[in-house]
Amino acid sequence: MSFKQQSITIKGASFSYQRGGEGPTLLYLHGAGGTGNAMPLMASLATQFDVVIPDHPGFGQSDDPEWLDSIHDAAYYYLDFLQALDLKEITVLGSSLGGWMAMEIAVRDQSRFKQLILSNAAGLSLADVAMGDVFLWGDEAKVRNMIFNKDLQEKVLAAPVSEEQQALTNKNFFTTAKLSWEPRFCNPDLDKWIHRITVPTLIVWGDQDQLFPEAYGQNLKAKLPHAEYVVIKDCGHLPHVEKREELHQQILQFVSEVAQ
Repeated sequence: MSFKQQSITIKGASFSYQRGGEGPTLLYLHGAGGTGNAMPLMASLATQFDVVIPDHPGFGQSDDPEWLDSIHDAAYYYLDFLQALDLKEITVLGSSLGGWMAMEIAVRDQSRFKQLILSNAAGLSLADVAMGDVFLWGDEAKVRNMIFNKDLQEKVLAAPVSEEQQALTNKNFFTTAKLSWEPRFCNPDLDKWIHRITVPTLIVWGDQDQLFPEAYGQNLKAKLPHAEYVVIKDCGHLPHVEKREELHQQILQFVSEVAQ
């Protein structure tokens, strides 16, 4: 499946997104590492969906606008993005940082959402369970803490990294820090307003996540009692990488249930 690279200008800056496939629209909001490791899942989903894959402001091929200071700015940007593309009745799939963004969008205006899928989402704090600190992990530690499967860890660590890839990684890391350095990967005020999310919601969590341990998934489920909660066994922080087929099937099953 090939995706068409496109761009859109919003509030004086240019933002990149890919689009491909046919069917109802699915918007994928990527995590801190960017879109790259999710593209195999996106290709699979494009056989059932019109898949829209933006680079967040400050990530990937998108501009880093001077007005981007916080997760709030990213959320309001996406409200403009959805309006500009006139996306309606969409399935929103958010991974990690992208899951946090999806929730921040939804508490402001979920009128364009049909359903929401949150995969190992950031956004909420948990006082008695420490999260991992990706800002303190070195490159190897990131891989070993994000991925549970040992063979996959070694495969990722052995893969060559081009100068272009490293430049994108650095850009993504800088913007991630801007959005989530303090407080770490959460918005304390989200707790106050998360009840506004009323669209059908699926929460998916890898049971071996070292960044946001599974207790964070249980906490999110407690805040969204209407949500369906699925734990993926023997999986770290990246179900779309480690358990791609299982996540794909969970998405299709959930979308089918909502449609009934």
